[in-house]
Amino acid sequence: MTTPSNKPTHRAYAVTKRGEKSRWQEIGAAWAHKDNKGFNLKLDYLPLNGAELVLRVPDAAEAATADEATAPANEGGF
Repeated sequence: MTTPSNKPTHRAYAVTKRGEKSRWQEIGAAWAHKDNKGFNLKLDYLPLNGAELVLRVPDAAEAATADEATAPANEGGF
């Protein structure tokens, strides 16, 4: 959980291209986990209303399970 004394390690931006220029709009912040395998995000954008989102790096077993779950069932087509 974040506290006022815990400064974010990253800032979150929404980048919109306009021709050759880009507009960078700050939309939130991120705090790295102590093990450096994920982040807590606090976004002040869209209908999230400041909710925190957590992203983690999956361990090897979780990654293998996720790969199997997303593999096409019929690789040869119809």
